[in-house]
Amino acid sequence: MPTSTTAVAAIAVGCSLFAYRHITANYYSSKKTSSIDLDELDDDIDLVNDFDCITPDIVIAVFDKLFMSMQAVVMQLSQQVQQIQMSGQVIPERQLRQLLKAEFERALLACQGQVYEDNDVDADCLEEATWEFMDSPEEYPKVKRAVERFQKLYESISGEDVVGWTPKSGHKAGGGVGVGGSAQDCKVRKELTPDELMTAAAVYFNAITKSMIELAKAWRADGKNFDDPNVVTEFQLEASTDANEAGEGQLESELGISMGDFRSAIDRHSRIPSVGQTLGLLQMKQQQELMAAGVPM
Repeated sequence: MPTSTTAVAAIAVGCSLFAYRHITANYYSSKKTSSIDLDELDDDIDLVNDFDCITPDIVIAVFDKLFMSMQAVVMQLSQQVQQIQMSGQVIPERQLRQLLKAEFERALLACQGQVYEDNDVDADCLEEATWEFMDSPEEYPKVKRAVERFQKLYESISGEDVVGWTPKSGHKAGGGVGVGGSAQDCKVRKELTPDELMTAAAVYFNAITKSMIELAKAWRADGKNFDDPNVVTEFQLEASTDANEAGEGQLESELGISMGDFRSAIDRHSRIPSVGQTLGLLQMKQQQELMAAGVPM
C-alpha cells in the first residue's frame, strides 16, 4: 500500500530482466528436420502450449503477488535504513540507492520462483505473455495496471524511471520481471530547493491520504468488509495505484513537479534536519489520519 512506499521517501531512500524472446514457427523452420532433437522439440512445444495457456488473469495474479511480497521487503528495508540513520551512521545517497536496489533485486529473485510455481507458469513464457498483453494496453488495462504498479515500486527503490517500459520501447534492460531501462533514465531533473521540497512533500502526502480515505469510504459504501483479509489485500492493491497516482497528479497539476523531480530532491536534501523532520512529521500525520478514518493499513 502507499504508506510503505512513502515511508521509503520519508527517510530518503528511494532483476535482471528475463530474456524476452518470441516463440514462433520460424524457430523450427530455421532447423533442418534431420538435426532436430525430439526431446528438445517436445520441450519447446510444451513452452508454446504453456504460453497459450497464460491468460491475462494469470499475469495479473503473478504481478499482484510479487507486488505484495516486494512491498513488504521495501518496508523492511526502510526500517533498516531508519535504524542505521538513527545510530548516527551516514551513507552517501548514491551508495544507499545502489545498496537498496541490490537488496530489492536479490529478494525479488528469491521470491519469484515460488510465485511462478504457485501459479504454475514458466518464467520465459510469463515474460512473453506479459509483454504481448502490455503491447495492447487498451485491450488489457488490468494487466497494464498490475505491471506498472510493480514498476512504480521498483522506481521507489531504484530512483530510475521504468514505468511503462517494454522490450519494444528499446533502451537498456535491467531491473526485474516487468522492469527494464527507460529513455527517461537520463532525464534532466528540475532542481528543488529544500523549502520547495517540503512544500511538495505536503502536497504529495495530503493527496495520498485523501485518496485512500475516499477509496475506503467507497468500498464500505459498496458493502466491502475490511474484516476479511482477502478484501484488505484487494483494497491495498487498488489503493497503492490510485493513491500514488493521486499524489503524482497533484504534484504535476499544482506545482509542475514530476515524481522523478520529487525523488531526486529527496535524495539531495534529506540530510538537512528541517527536511528530515518535516518528512517524518508528514508520515506520522498521514498514518494518524488513515487510522482515524479506519483505512486498512
